[in-house]
Amino acid sequence: MGMIKEFKEFAVRGNLVDTAVAFVMGASFGKIVSSFVDGMVMPVVGMLTGGVDFNDKKLILKDATPEVKDAAGKVVEKAIAEVSVKYGSFLTNLIDFIIVAFAVFLVIKAINKLKKKEEEAPAAPPAPSSTDQLLIEIRDALKK
Repeated sequence: MGMIKEFKEFAVRGNLVDTAVAFVMGASFGKIVSSFVDGMVMPVVGMLTGGVDFNDKKLILKDATPEVKDAAGKVVEKAIAEVSVKYGSFLTNLIDFIIVAFAVFLVIKAINKLKKKEEEAPAAPPAPSSTDQLLIEIRDALKK
């Protein structure tokens, strides 16, 4: 029963909820960045490099071979898929990552700046105790 209680305290404390919200927002932001890179950045990069579409760029290690059949229609050799390194897709995803990482860096930097301001703000002096308050009132009354 102790583990369930401990998990409930952990979940209610906010860390789990904050993490879940951050995960959902991060996934959505990742889609936005992917759309931005695919629809806006890579076409410009492609235009600057002479009309190259980076998503189609790949290094072919082994060409594909078609299926070979004899006259009766029996398969003699099976088809072999192409083996390639798709470096264009990797470059596109790398640009996605760099943009997301930079945005997360900016957000964390802003949060840390806000936390630093909170820490630097002086705390209000504690209110005097009831005894001190009574003594202050007596002192003020005697001054009159």
